[in-house]
Amino acid sequence: MMDVLIVGGGGAGLCAALAAHEAGAKVAVLGKVRPTRSQTSMAQGGINAALGNVEPDSVEAHIADTMKSAHTLADEEMVRRLCEKAPEAIAWLDGLGTPFSRLGDGKVAQRRLGGASGKRACYAQDYTGLKILHTLYDTALKAGIGFYDEHYLLNFIVEENRVMGVTAIEMRSGEVKAIGAKSVVVASGGYAGLYRGFTTNSTATTGDGLAAAIRAGCVLSDLEYVQFHPTALKSSGILISESARGAGGRIVNGGGEHFVDELLTRDQVSKAIWEQLEHGEEVFLDIRHLGEAFIEENLPQERKLARLYEGVDPVCDLIPIKPVAHYTMGGIDVDRDHMTKVEGLFACGECANAKVHGANRLGGNSLLETVVFGREAGENAAAFARRNGEISPASSGQFEKDRNFVAAIPRFTNQIDFYEKRDFLGRIFYRNVGILRNEMGLKGVLSVIRQMQKELPFMGIADKSREYNTNLTEFIEFGNMVELAEAMLVGAIGRNESRGAHQREDFPEEDDGKFGGVHSLAWKENGVLCNEWKGLA
Repeated sequence: MMDVLIVGGGGAGLCAALAAHEAGAKVAVLGKVRPTRSQTSMAQGGINAALGNVEPDSVEAHIADTMKSAHTLADEEMVRRLCEKAPEAIAWLDGLGTPFSRLGDGKVAQRRLGGASGKRACYAQDYTGLKILHTLYDTALKAGIGFYDEHYLLNFIVEENRVMGVTAIEMRSGEVKAIGAKSVVVASGGYAGLYRGFTTNSTATTGDGLAAAIRAGCVLSDLEYVQFHPTALKSSGILISESARGAGGRIVNGGGEHFVDELLTRDQVSKAIWEQLEHGEEVFLDIRHLGEAFIEENLPQERKLARLYEGVDPVCDLIPIKPVAHYTMGGIDVDRDHMTKVEGLFACGECANAKVHGANRLGGNSLLETVVFGREAGENAAAFARRNGEISPASSGQFEKDRNFVAAIPRFTNQIDFYEKRDFLGRIFYRNVGILRNEMGLKGVLSVIRQMQKELPFMGIADKSREYNTNLTEFIEFGNMVELAEAMLVGAIGRNESRGAHQREDFPEEDDGKFGGVHSLAWKENGVLCNEWKGLA
């Protein structure tokens, strides 16, 4: 039996695993994909820390930028902890061997990202997340940490409000397993997969950990806050890093007009681009003036992606762009120790809401959160495991329930193609739950979602095999997406204001009298969605 089981093998999960291992815990990492395929690999721009390697900076300036970007929805104590520990996080990553780009004096190079008051983001060309992820994974393998790769999370096993482990499908065999642990850390990523076809995220970001958490008795908060990245490739939605704008890239429309400051916060830049697109304009990112040598040295991935997916060479061509869903600020509500409402169940990374991003995440803070709070969650989970004794999850009713559910899915009638519904969900979310929203559009999507919930038993699967049945896991993913979509829409409908990444055409102003510092909460009682609004304690 594990002391600590980590669900998710991305940056946050691996940091939690390493921290728990360093604390003396027996640790394993469970994930539906192998760690090197996690979403962390797509984080390109950098990781924030007030090092002052390029120009004067301070922790206080980092805190101020983060709080301003959050639009009053951040917990200043948590923000301060995040920013104060940032230099230590970079030193730790550097000590593990992360190949950061360097200055002439050997110090870690830094650049400015949107919303920052200076050059604060440490980077490794435009592969920052990938380089960090590979370093963490290599370190975990050297430490002897175990991995349950290609295990699809079904549910958390909870009895008397104490986590006892998880149920999961071993994808290779199709067998449902119960895996026991004295504590569990959820680091399963976000839910931007709701915007399928209109997101920079991989198809794996379907919010499985959040859906399992709300079924287990956890509270979800601020789900309506989804950050759109302003510079994704027009045809594919693939990310063009903010580092391209930080280096001096310009955003122009089809007439060559420069219509927005590229280094405003992401919500502001995305809104400006969306308004151009809605008026029939094309929008482009122009980095031609940076020169081929600079682009090859600092932005090699962006050039490759533009060539491959748009057929343009940024050295001599404009890059056609559009904003798409990128990062989810809401998530599993946690306390300042990163524990959820369920004892022994912790959460970190994008799946968690530690109240540091608020209404709009500051670029460069996501990788920082995975390291700082991932390590804290792992340490706290190890401490919880030391204080608590053995458990027996195999006898849990949850295991029998989930095994019976998975066995029943092949018998569903399959009258409705859930793949068509999934693609439709992505389209209507992008149009009606996107950068600009209004009550009519949100309520229309909610009615569609509730109809999908009724139709789920008639969707089913065509593939009845057991081994590596992706048709089965994708159907379960879709069920999780529909479950989360309802909670997200209820929060978006109830927040009658515009704040950060939540922009309401029918309520264009922030309402600090009613909504300043107030979070939307969602949970389930007897399977029924409940919600309320609450300020920070």
